Amino acid sequence: MCHVYASTDPQRYENTTRSVRLQGSVTSVRLENEFWEILDDLAAGQNLSTGQFISRLYGEVIADKGDVPNLASLLRVACAVHLHLRAQPAIGEPQAASYASRQLA
Repeated sequence: MCHVYASTDPQRYENTTRSVRLQGSVTSVRLENEFWEILDDLAAGQNLSTGQFISRLYGEVIADKGDVPNLASLLRVACAVHLHLRAQPAIGEPQAASYASRQLA
């Protein structure tokens, strides 16, 4: 199992900084390339640019929780939750529904 990770192309875990506009202000976000690729795919799946997707996610979290103390962490966790849910059976099945409800609580 460790070989799978040890043999990963270093470019996948190199950091890239991108600028995004959140509620009218521009901020920089530094993430590993792997996370940017996942975010690009999530955004494309919703017919949004990555910046639009991040802005929408940020706005939803602000509306629900009132604060985003660490945007990079929020984005990494959103990617992890997405991958976890994608690996589960269909949302209507109990295991995936249970995981999704824990994440939204």
